[in-house]
Amino acid sequence: MDFSSDVITLDVKGHVATLWLDRPEARNALGSAFWRDLPRAATAVASDRSIRVLVIAAKGPHFTVGLDLKEFGGNFMAGGVDSSKATSNTEAYEALSRMQQAITSITDLEIPVIAAVHGYCIGGGVDLICACDVRLCSSDAIFSIRETKIAIVADLGTLQRLPRIVSAGHVAELALTGKDFDARRAASIGLVNSVSGQNAGDALAAAHELAEEIAGNSPAAVRGTKAVLAANDGRTVAEGLDFVARWNTTHLYSNDLREAMAAFIERRPPVFTDD
Repeated sequence: MDFSSDVITLDVKGHVATLWLDRPEARNALGSAFWRDLPRAATAVASDRSIRVLVIAAKGPHFTVGLDLKEFGGNFMAGGVDSSKATSNTEAYEALSRMQQAITSITDLEIPVIAAVHGYCIGGGVDLICACDVRLCSSDAIFSIRETKIAIVADLGTLQRLPRIVSAGHVAELALTGKDFDARRAASIGLVNSVSGQNAGDALAAAHELAEEIAGNSPAAVRGTKAVLAANDGRTVAEGLDFVARWNTTHLYSNDLREAMAAFIERRPPVFTDD
């Protein structure tokens, strides 16, 4: 895979890729290199058709403490000395749009994405995991939509995606207070599917086990299922049914389907090839 970064590492084993937040010395604070390289990593994953599932995890004691305030703090103020207010506002808007698109590059992947969270998952970390399809964590995980505590509005996707994951009341409470909440509450409100073990290794093992289970299914069917689930947004049930009907009549008659039927008749595990 043709990808390199100082803050993100990609590993591939079989049909599962792991995207590591790899800046442990800074508690994986999300600086400009991260926002530049995340969409590049997503493109590298998308270009490798052997990859069927992506796991997002982090090295070091924490998933991420969020936006790198040491780097970006000064940029929240007015633009440069020689910039007009209009110019600085436009530049800020364009920079924010690029950061939003970096998170969206994960949502846009055709394959399922699983987040394995441990330690702190703060601010931009919540934006990132909300862009994933499934979230798991260890019992030491601490989450926070921290932005109100630093006098800004969360603007990288949490306020748009989290209401599709948990109920509106929980979103409002957590976003308005900026409070920390633990793994138990994250599971009780449905932010994470489950709490696995006590540390990063436990969460990662659970994520990889789930990824391998998904990767054992027909890749075309998995991609199709993700696409149909995403297509339900903004559609009525009838419109969603028509979408899946059109999808299946276009994609259903695949070699993977023939293999699934043959394996059933022959009483053996199927071997899918994404055909």
